[in-house]
Amino acid sequence: MLNFLLRISLCFSFYMSYCPCLDAGGDNISVTKGVVSRVEPTQYVHGATQLMAIQIDAAINPGNSGGPAIMGNKVAGVAFQNLSGAENIGYIIPVPVIKHFIAGIEESGKYMGFCSMGLSCQPTENVQLRNHFKMQPHMTGVLVSKINPLSDAYGVLKKDDIILEFDGVPIANDGTVPFRNRERITFDHLVSMKKPNETALVKVLRNGEEHAFTITLQPVSNSFKGVVFTSMVKMSGDLQVEFSLILQLQPLVPVHQFDKLPSYYIFAGLVFVPLTQPYLHEYGEDWYNTSPRRLCERALRELPKRAGEQLVILSQVLMDDINAGYERLAELQVKKVNGFEIKNLKHLCQLVENCSRESLRIDLDDDRVVALNYESARIATSRILERHRIPSRMSIDLLSEQNSLLMDSAE
Repeated sequence: MLNFLLRISLCFSFYMSYCPCLDAGGDNISVTKGVVSRVEPTQYVHGATQLMAIQIDAAINPGNSGGPAIMGNKVAGVAFQNLSGAENIGYIIPVPVIKHFIAGIEESGKYMGFCSMGLSCQPTENVQLRNHFKMQPHMTGVLVSKINPLSDAYGVLKKDDIILEFDGVPIANDGTVPFRNRERITFDHLVSMKKPNETALVKVLRNGEEHAFTITLQPVSNSFKGVVFTSMVKMSGDLQVEFSLILQLQPLVPVHQFDKLPSYYIFAGLVFVPLTQPYLHEYGEDWYNTSPRRLCERALRELPKRAGEQLVILSQVLMDDINAGYERLAELQVKKVNGFEIKNLKHLCQLVENCSRESLRIDLDDDRVVALNYESARIATSRILERHRIPSRMSIDLLSEQNSLLMDSAE
């Protein structure tokens, strides 16, 4: 699959053509000539992941995305993004990534995503660091610093393991593996080119002893399927683990929400939503500095501890006598409802809707508390929704869930 990409080297010329109805600057078909500057994993803006990309010196403007990059009589890739703040630095999606995407569609009928091990690794370029973890002079690899609890690697690999090889390919101390002629690339590329449910053999150094682990790789996604565990086997002194997890890795705070209506729940004028990065983006281009610092840090750093977990926040307060004084509590995370720790927005909705107490207590971050008379709050909810012309107190996904629960209870 890499044969065509291997023939692309620095200073190879190519042409890109763009649709005249979308390209900025004119009405006719636009054709731009450029050269390849480098080939390496790059952050895909719309994919929320790092994949192989080809850096080019041709300008990519709004409307250019999706145009083919042609070298000779073959397509070398698809134009898709540029580098903000720089001139004439753009990126095209290379053929291997395109083929991987198309193959996934053909096999499963839908886009499943690109695989990840769910790890955060640290280079081991410092000799004292290597000595501390009992690495022999001939050994190279990277240090496992964090593992996603929902990944297949969790329970197989451990923090402070040294990953020496991936599928038999040695990993250098800077986290790279051989690529093309005298070039190197991060070993994440090998992981991302795996198919969903495909296994990888990972050689690990743990407490000075080498082990071989077989891990099933799964794509990063925003939805979970199911969980299935298989056996653990010990073979010839080394621990050989077979561990199958039928799921898709979900970040605690989703990076994108494509083709999906926002989820919300309103009670007594309190608007609850799951935290997403698009929500933080509403604070403007400099959202990292202008959005609430605590929410921003959690969005970028925290990992989910269980399947379906969401970080629910009180996004705003629709003013009414029932919620007077609570407007200052906006942008805080919701922790508990009547003493029950919430798992996600659906769980919060169920706890509030099924409340049997006279008073409803909602515990927020920073040890803040919201207390409401439940019946008065229910009456006020209808009044507030009518005042603000809001057709429903909950989003369509929660409404469907509530209707399903009512039908099940009726049966």
